[in-house]
Amino acid sequence: MKFRRLLSRPVVCRIVLLLAAIGFVCLLTSPVMAGEADDEISPSKLIMIWAIPAVAALIALVQALFFFKQMMAADEGTKKMIEIAQHVRTGANAYLMQQYKVVGLFFVGLFVLLMIGAQVFDVLSVWVPFALMTGGFLSGLAGWFGMKTATWASSRTAAGAQKSLNAGLQVAFRSGAVMGLTVVGLALLDISIWFAVLYWGFGMTTPSEISVTMLCFGIGASSQALFARVGGGIFTKAADVGADLVGKVEYGIPEDDPRNPATIADNVGDNVGDVAGMGADLYESYYGSILASAALGVAAFAGASRAVQMQAMMLPMTIAGVGILLSILGIYLVRTRDDATQKNLLGAIARGINASTILVMISVVGLAWWLLPTTDETKFALGSFEIPGVAVSIIVGLVAGWLIGKWTEYVTSDEFKPTRNLAAQAETGPATIIIGGLAHGMLSTWVPVIVIGGATLSAFGFANGWNYGDPQLFALGLYGVGIAAVGMLSTLGITLATDAYGPIADNAGGNAEMAGLDAIVRERTDALDSLGNTTAATGKGFAIGSAALTALALLAAYMEEVKVGFDRWAVSTAEQMQDEGFYQLSPKFFVYSDGKVDLEKKDDIHKHLSGFLALRKQVVHTAVKDVLEKNNFRGGPVKLTGVMSWVDPEKKAVARFEGFKPSEASVARLMPREKATLPFFMDYYDATLMNPKVLVGIFLGAMATFVFCAMTMKAVGRAAMGMVEEVRRQFKEKPGIMLGTEQPDYARPVEISTQAAQREMILPAILGLATPVVVGLLLGVGGVMGLLVGTLTTGFCVAVFMSNAGGAWDNAKKYIETGKHGGKGTDAHKAAVVGDTVGDPFKDTSGPSLNILIKLMSVVSVVVAGLVVRYSLMAMGVF
Repeated sequence: MKFRRLLSRPVVCRIVLLLAAIGFVCLLTSPVMAGEADDEISPSKLIMIWAIPAVAALIALVQALFFFKQMMAADEGTKKMIEIAQHVRTGANAYLMQQYKVVGLFFVGLFVLLMIGAQVFDVLSVWVPFALMTGGFLSGLAGWFGMKTATWASSRTAAGAQKSLNAGLQVAFRSGAVMGLTVVGLALLDISIWFAVLYWGFGMTTPSEISVTMLCFGIGASSQALFARVGGGIFTKAADVGADLVGKVEYGIPEDDPRNPATIADNVGDNVGDVAGMGADLYESYYGSILASAALGVAAFAGASRAVQMQAMMLPMTIAGVGILLSILGIYLVRTRDDATQKNLLGAIARGINASTILVMISVVGLAWWLLPTTDETKFALGSFEIPGVAVSIIVGLVAGWLIGKWTEYVTSDEFKPTRNLAAQAETGPATIIIGGLAHGMLSTWVPVIVIGGATLSAFGFANGWNYGDPQLFALGLYGVGIAAVGMLSTLGITLATDAYGPIADNAGGNAEMAGLDAIVRERTDALDSLGNTTAATGKGFAIGSAALTALALLAAYMEEVKVGFDRWAVSTAEQMQDEGFYQLSPKFFVYSDGKVDLEKKDDIHKHLSGFLALRKQVVHTAVKDVLEKNNFRGGPVKLTGVMSWVDPEKKAVARFEGFKPSEASVARLMPREKATLPFFMDYYDATLMNPKVLVGIFLGAMATFVFCAMTMKAVGRAAMGMVEEVRRQFKEKPGIMLGTEQPDYARPVEISTQAAQREMILPAILGLATPVVVGLLLGVGGVMGLLVGTLTTGFCVAVFMSNAGGAWDNAKKYIETGKHGGKGTDAHKAAVVGDTVGDPFKDTSGPSLNILIKLMSVVSVVVAGLVVRYSLMAMGVF
């Protein structure tokens, strides 16, 4: 008994954190420092580095279980409260089980396609299909755990609010923390296990090979996130719109009134959309940012020892691990007094987030100093103490996330002027509040754009010593941008808790209303709910910001996968290149074989082949150009007899074309594939605005953003129509519902939303998955780069606009419901309800789903890079 009491005390967590901190200090004092003379990293040091994220992930899961048990031990409330919560729980479970069946079939199909790509066409790693399944499964599992916790927590939060505001806050926030800690724990555990499997299990010890292999592993998390976000968003908004338009506007009954047939479906939607959906969204960002920055870290230190490359690859994982531990500490700092205003409540949550953020900033300086070399070009001096500039890049990411969160809070909370001004516009009708909300959302984009732009430039500059034009340090700058995204997401354990807290508080208010609790309870749950709307909007802003930096990192990492695509191409055609000499595989890709290729030793084939890339402008003379373009290389490699020979066989960097007059022949400086930098590849594929393929790709990316939004908005509209008709039917056919003598059919609205969500989420998913493949095959790598840029820039601005407009409309309605501008039941209130109804799919379906579209297209592009390199029209010399 004494042991159990000890376990229930928060001091246990602090002891664990203290032990982890002591261990971390011991690691920092390790005599084996970065930049050691040995080329290979010592086994003991690698195990110590790997243990930080692996152990932190396990601690996160144990702490999540502790919070879950703590929540389950809380008072569940009256029999009526328990019954209502059971209805919501049943509906949420039924929806997720149905969604997972549909998604499961999709994953099986995608697994088969990826296996064909790996085994038949040899355009991606054979590990990718299996990582697809683990990433998708764990992302779905994290969402299920979070949703399960949220549905059990709603009645307990309402019961806690019967005692005090702080009691309700503690239950709701720590239940939300289960979502946050489960997401980061499972994501980092998945990455850690896969690294161990590849490195220690199958002997894949080369950092570049591990990083580019794992770079593709995000496809599972991205696919699961799209289905969770789109499907959950359609479900929740169909129910919300149907409940509000009929219940509030037509019949004038309060929100969450038990007489409204759609109220249970509405509460179910809060959980499947804002808990499971948001969890999957940020799981994907977290997962993708770590893998992308790991690949960029290896590329950034391509000329350094393999030990340094391995440490640069592991740094993002260690940052995430330390961030988990410090997020847990921040969660324990969130508490408030009973007479707190929303500003006080925001301050309570901010206290925990700020503490975690500051501690992470301090920690990453030590991590970067420990793992990365400090060179004259990239060092950043703090007095006499010199640290790698990458450490400052990480801090830039943290600051950028904090700034976007604070701005989102300002433009959506009813504690501030913008939302209060929007509420005042409701007095002149629905049209003015809708116009005002649209303009407000559009205007709110300027700060996030400037923050992300400034963060990108700063992270790049700090990482490579502000050498923007140096091609040798360009990859190091990109590493800074990628690791800034990791820094922004390093405190995800607590920031996601603030988002998952919102629907729990919302459901608690509904539970209090339907159970007929005292007015003071509803006041407290309304205060928590209003705070939840703001924290949810802040979470969406944070998700959008992290999506932008993650997509930028993936955009750069895409080129790393393109490089590997050339290697796979050469190896897969080795059977036709067994004689010594030069071979042409495409208009600008050549391979030199030393004639010692042994097809029986597949792992050694690449040692006997050297890939070379040539810019078309180097083949200047018509005579030379004609010889190369007449070759029919579409059927396989063509040996260039008497056309090309070595000038410098030692460096293998320069070749010349033979058989021509001196005035015709030109010396072509063919770039070895392994030495090609990212700027070279941009030149190789002519990835400039003067290239029509790139321009078309940009337009297609911008178009995809709007088509995707149209699909999801129309899906909500169609589903909401069915919901409105069902609620009207029940009120008409069962007049006793309004009198309280008949029970509404809560199950039918849940069924309508479930069926609509499963049906309507297919086309948006296909758009996100198929577009990069089709564009890549038609327009090549340059077209894909344009597509990703168009989707990122347009999608980022539209996502901020929609999320902030929707959040402001929602809180403007809540502000009026506190008694301002006439309060509930007035024309101003009805106008605000209409504005909120328009904003619902903005902030909970289309806007947040754009985050995933941005990242999904980037991840799909990375996965199919080898396919595009080899089988695009450009590669085949057609277009």
